[in-house]
Amino acid sequence: MCTSLIYRDASNRPYLGRTLELSVDLPYQVSFVPQQMAMSSKVGDQPALTWQNNHAFIAVTMPAAVPANGSPLDSTILKVVEGVNDAGLTFSVQAYSQAGGPQPGLKEDQIALSAADLGAYVLGNHATVADVKEALAALPVILERVPILGGLEMPFHYVVHDVSGASLVIEFHHGVRTLYDNPVGVMTNAPPFSWHLVNLNNYTFLSNVDRSTSQFMDYKAIAPGSGIAKAGLPASDNSVDRFIRAAYYAHYAEKQADPDKAVQMVAHIMNNFDRPRGITIDPPDVGSGHMQIEGHEGDAIPTEFTTWTSVTDLNRRHFYLRDSGGMRYVQIALNNIKDANKFRTLPMSALMSPVADVTEMF
Repeated sequence: MCTSLIYRDASNRPYLGRTLELSVDLPYQVSFVPQQMAMSSKVGDQPALTWQNNHAFIAVTMPAAVPANGSPLDSTILKVVEGVNDAGLTFSVQAYSQAGGPQPGLKEDQIALSAADLGAYVLGNHATVADVKEALAALPVILERVPILGGLEMPFHYVVHDVSGASLVIEFHHGVRTLYDNPVGVMTNAPPFSWHLVNLNNYTFLSNVDRSTSQFMDYKAIAPGSGIAKAGLPASDNSVDRFIRAAYYAHYAEKQADPDKAVQMVAHIMNNFDRPRGITIDPPDVGSGHMQIEGHEGDAIPTEFTTWTSVTDLNRRHFYLRDSGGMRYVQIALNNIKDANKFRTLPMSALMSPVADVTEMF
C-alpha cells in the first residue's frame, strides 16, 4: 500500500504524487491548520511537547481513535496522513509493518514527540528538509499504540520533501529510528528504504529507448509497435516492484515547462499505480495480511485498492486530490487561505467533484 514519488519539471521544480491503498474505505478528513495555532503532543506520563505553528498547512487526516458519538473532530484527534505547508514542505505517511519494537528509554521529565503527531509537528514548525533533520536529531520520537489500529505500534514510515527537491525518509525498523536522505524521491513500503536503494542496482539496464529491431541469424525482428522499452519493468503491485516502477516513471516522464502541465504529468504517472478493487485478492489461507481499522470491517476476502491519490505542486503550494469514486481531481490553493486563523476540517467525500455532464452542449 502507498506509492509516492517526486517528479521534476523542465525548471527542476518538484511535484509530489502519492497513492494510498487499503482494503477498506475510510472517512478521511481534509483539514486546514492555521499559523499561530497552539498544538501539543504527549507521550504517556511525560511532559507534553507544545508549540505554536510557524506555518499553516493543509492535510488529509484521520482520527487516531474512534470518536465518541457527537464529539467534534478537532486538531487534537486528527492525525496527518499527507500534507503540505505554506513553505512548500510536504509530509507523507506510508505503511511499514516492521516499525514497532523497543522504544528509547525516557527520563521522568523528558519531553518526547508521539509519532502520531509527527506530521503536525513537521508541517507546523519547519520549512526545509534540513530544518526537520536538525530538529529530530535531538528529539525522541515514540511509537505509541494506536487505538483505531487495534493497539498496533504506529506501523508506518514517513517521507518529507521541500521546494529545493530535497527528500528525507524517517524510518523506524523494529523500534530503531534512521533518517535517510532520499536521492530518488521515491517511497513505497517494506523492506527498509536502504534495501530499496540497493535493489535499484539490479536495474541498470532500464532505459526509455525502444529497441524496436534486432537481428537473429538471417532474420530481422521488428517489434509490432512502440513501448518495448518497458519490458524490463517489474510487473507486480508489491512494494519492491512499485519502487522500481516509480523511479522509472519519475525519471523518464517528459519534463514539462508549464506548472499546470507538470501537474497533469504527475497525475498521468500516478495512474500507473492506481489499483481497482478485485485486481488482487488475499484469501485467508494464501494471501497477505491487511491493516485492521476499528469500526471499519473489510471484506471477508480483502482486495487492496487505491482509496485516494494526491498531487502536490510544492512551489505553488497547490494540493490536488481525488478519491476512489472518480477520476477528477479537486484543487486547494494553500496560498489563498494561509492567512486564515481558524482550524477547519471537512470530509474528503464532501470535496470531490462529480463528473461533468456536457450533454446539453451537443
